[in-house]
Amino acid sequence: MKSKYTKYIGLSVATMLVAGITPLMAQDVATPEPIISTGNTAWMIVATALVFLMTLPGLAFFYGGLVRRKNVLNILMQCFILAAAITVEWVAFGYSNAFGSSNGALAPYIGGFDWAFLKGIGISDVSPYYISQSVDRIPHFVFIMFQCMFAIITPALIIGAFAERISFKGFFIFSLLWAVLVYNPVAHWVWSADGWLYKLGALDFAGGTVVHVNAGIAALVMALMLGKRRGVNGTPTVPHNIPFVVLGAGLLWFGWFGFNAGSGLAADGLAANAFLVTHVAAATAALTWALIEWFYHGTPSTVGIATGAVAGLVAITPAAGFVGVGGALAIGIAVSVVCFIMVSVVKHKAGYDDTLDAFGVHGVGGILGAILTGVFATASVQSAYSGAIEGNFKQVGIQLLAVVVVAVFTGVMTFILFKIIDKTVGIKVKAVVEEEGLDIYEHGESAYN
Repeated sequence: MKSKYTKYIGLSVATMLVAGITPLMAQDVATPEPIISTGNTAWMIVATALVFLMTLPGLAFFYGGLVRRKNVLNILMQCFILAAAITVEWVAFGYSNAFGSSNGALAPYIGGFDWAFLKGIGISDVSPYYISQSVDRIPHFVFIMFQCMFAIITPALIIGAFAERISFKGFFIFSLLWAVLVYNPVAHWVWSADGWLYKLGALDFAGGTVVHVNAGIAALVMALMLGKRRGVNGTPTVPHNIPFVVLGAGLLWFGWFGFNAGSGLAADGLAANAFLVTHVAAATAALTWALIEWFYHGTPSTVGIATGAVAGLVAITPAAGFVGVGGALAIGIAVSVVCFIMVSVVKHKAGYDDTLDAFGVHGVGGILGAILTGVFATASVQSAYSGAIEGNFKQVGIQLLAVVVVAVFTGVMTFILFKIIDKTVGIKVKAVVEEEGLDIYEHGESAYN
């Protein structure tokens, strides 16, 4: 027979159970702390190494093969010293300026010095920057290293515009100041959580505006300010080593998988999409360029197909995390057509000497890629983003604004830096140096003895 106290005992037990379970339930629904994922970390270390490969030896061989033999070591040395100097600048204060926070009105435009010399960052600290909402993150140090590779290659791309006629001292000072005063602020605007273009909604998955528009506009300004190479008179010079060009282009293509697929900061479906569309755009652009040359010149050139591949890689960079295969195909075709016209027609009619087409490929390709990101972005890749093909025409306007702002800022700052350096240490080599070659006069060496 049930006691009259049974119901009271039952209520008491139920109360105690609820009281004990409630804190456990609260813990279950609380936001878990981010942790370091070994899988994501392993992938991002590999991606970082791939991006470094793009500068050394990828870009060094690509640019080095395109110049005349008397200047090849100068190109290799420029790439090498940037890898060293920008790394020191990056850990000293560059990373803090680009991705750190500052107080008050400066916050949207430049970071502070809280992370100068990486102070306060430990080996177990999780990166504060991430794409996926998953708690599986990467170490802060890995993110710092990954972004360092972007900081290195961006000023290195400008080399293609002033190759064969700039003093090594002038180049070194310009590149270092440009990295501090141009690259770091633009990276903060677009990629930092505090950045004003980031908050505006500008899409740049892996460096369309931060890297290629930025470097491309600087390249055009430098080419215009330096003037033409002596004795060239508008006639294209013959690359001294086309196998170097192909080797460099192949290494760039290979390294670009880390550049784009790594920018998702995780080993996941987004990285897989970026990996796929990067390859598709590069292949489409290379094929398109070869077919254009075949049609207009009767023969497709090795340098041409390599240049087309690089143009495709440039244009897909801002879009890799936002577009699908259809967008990649369209971007690959469009960028080869536009860049081919720029380097084959416009450059010669305009009369500027962009030695290795840094502006014609990286600048123009970056501008086109950034704008087409606003056209072909699809919610099927990232649900939060869409472009004009899905009715979001506003995104195209935002992309255009970002391109214009970065182009104007970079152009003005590059002009100012050129003037200051030219008036102080000098920037263009003397006629005898240009005639005999920068390898001997600037470095005391010859590539082929």
